[in-house]
Amino acid sequence: MNPMPSSLEGQFLVAMPSLKGPHFERSVVYLCSHSQDGAMGLVVNQVSTQITFPDLLRQVDILGENEDMINLPMPARGMHVLNGGPVDQGRGFVLHSSDYKLESSTLAVSDEICLTATVEILRALAEGRGPKSALLTLGYAGWSPGQLEEELQSNSWLTCSADSSLLFDCTPEDRYERSLKLMGIDLSMLSSEAGHA
Repeated sequence: MNPMPSSLEGQFLVAMPSLKGPHFERSVVYLCSHSQDGAMGLVVNQVSTQITFPDLLRQVDILGENEDMINLPMPARGMHVLNGGPVDQGRGFVLHSSDYKLESSTLAVSDEICLTATVEILRALAEGRGPKSALLTLGYAGWSPGQLEEELQSNSWLTCSADSSLLFDCTPEDRYERSLKLMGIDLSMLSSEAGHA
């Protein structure tokens, strides 16, 4: 039996060019948990085309039907809803800075980054009393015991230390190439099929 590699919790998984499919192609995943029981992460660079943040707030009765996002405080106004992965896509997850914590609801993933999955954090964001930095996903990515390790061994993913500025100060569309740059990797050198879409 191979020993369990050290946990990748709090790190990025960056999809290799060979990884195809609608959920993970060119994806950056922030790993929220990783143990011998499996792994759970959030895709942080795929903006939803199905729903906006104000629409989501209306669905959970935080924003009135006729209220506009102009009524929202600044960080919430520019917030995207991201496709966090193929599992439980009706459930929201907020990755956020550690300046905000809800007792018994917030999981500290690292010193700088926390995860909260309650309606209360959406209300706090809408009212301007939420975390300084946050991103919202619907759904998550999950791996059964040993599955992520197999994918890593088959070179589906690169791993790198998470960078909170990449999560919170970078547009979702730029996170893939920025994460490769953080590792000092040129995408054209990675691809075995450079120049092909």
